[in-house]
Amino acid sequence: MNAVEIEQAISDLALQPFDPAEFAYAFLEAFGNKATTLKRLRAGASNKSDLGGVLQTNNIHIATAEAGAVTPMLAALKASPATTRAKARFILATDGDSFEAEDLDTGETVACHYPDFPDHFGFFLPLAGITTVKQLRDSSFDIRATSRLNRLYLELLKDNPDWGTATLRHAMNHFMARLIFCFFAEDTDILNGNNLFTDTVTQMSARGASSHKGENTHEVISEIFRAMNTEQTQRTQAGIARWADAFPCVNGGLFSGNTAVPRFSKISRSYLLHIGALDWTQINPDIFGSMIQAVADEDERSALGMHYTSVPNILKVLNPLFLDDLRDRLAEAGDNARKLLNLRNRMARIRVFDPACGSGNFLVIAYKQMRDIEAEINQRRGEPERPTDIPLTNFRGIELRNFSAEIARLALIIAEYQCNVQHRGKQLAFVARLTCSLPRNEGFLPRQLDVYAGVRGGVV
Repeated sequence: MNAVEIEQAISDLALQPFDPAEFAYAFLEAFGNKATTLKRLRAGASNKSDLGGVLQTNNIHIATAEAGAVTPMLAALKASPATTRAKARFILATDGDSFEAEDLDTGETVACHYPDFPDHFGFFLPLAGITTVKQLRDSSFDIRATSRLNRLYLELLKDNPDWGTATLRHAMNHFMARLIFCFFAEDTDILNGNNLFTDTVTQMSARGASSHKGENTHEVISEIFRAMNTEQTQRTQAGIARWADAFPCVNGGLFSGNTAVPRFSKISRSYLLHIGALDWTQINPDIFGSMIQAVADEDERSALGMHYTSVPNILKVLNPLFLDDLRDRLAEAGDNARKLLNLRNRMARIRVFDPACGSGNFLVIAYKQMRDIEAEINQRRGEPERPTDIPLTNFRGIELRNFSAEIARLALIIAEYQCNVQHRGKQLAFVARLTCSLPRNEGFLPRQLDVYAGVRGGVV
């Protein structure tokens, strides 16, 4: 099982009624243990627990506790001679209300309410033999978001098979990119109000006789998309519904063109609302793009969750290429205002080009590293709140797959906003919010190739 499949299985387990007798086996099954392995544990042939729990050699010792006795049970698991003999790496105790665990190798712990333990699935990935733990654990949100987006994508294609054909594949991919933007925007104050998109869909698709089936969900989302492509002064003339007025106009092309939306069933509507309930401020554009790419790529979906670009490996290319030189120039400049200004002006003219950009990982990391250097320059010059001089137009790429390029553009936009929050503060980032920036094929590549490159930045 890969990380996304594990996250899905763990999330499903948390939604089921807690069964003290079955929890340990269900937990191990969620991490890919085979039926024969679980059968041997149930029979006691390989279960050496001395506390009435389940002990898997070299892996984990699990025990359920009486209500309110989770912490003492975890301590008993840690002190257990059987835990030591079996060289268990993890111990886990739960009563169906509280959930506690410890990695005995590192001393790291998890303590949360039982329904929240899927948020910590990355902590237990060694149980599945996945050893790139730090990167995956740092990407836990991205994995959860990808898992849910994948479920939604497949459910929509099941209900709308024509949207999976060559004719509508681009429309489907563009629709998914729009959704991702809306989820991120409603959690970062880019939209006017927290959870504006999810709450509006929830409310407006719950009206009418067919609401229990979610049959008008596509109409609600389509109207939101129309509003986000229409200036406020033109909405009456365009016939935009008054309930959609709260959505700002997002310039640049993300919401331009066809606003058709696939039809939603009750199940797909539920998936959509669960995705909206996630905290999208945690999104990591460094690797999120390559994961979302797998959602829409049929050839790669079988490996979903294994698309983790190594940031250190990318920096092995970018550092000697130009980032090390910029850092050397920064060190030489010290606090000399003129030298710092010259370096900042030089950085504003640097163009970064990736001829096979995929979902934009190299471009995103290059942008974020340059923003870090620029922020240090501004700090030394006493201008910490200065707007960036590094435009997104300086970061360009070529990608044959339409959806990958769509996500690359979106990842750069998200990276820009997050850098503004990090280096200028949330309020100033909000002033320079993302109501900008997604034109297509503007002076980049021939339209007939149906490929495009880069992102046009700046605030309109």
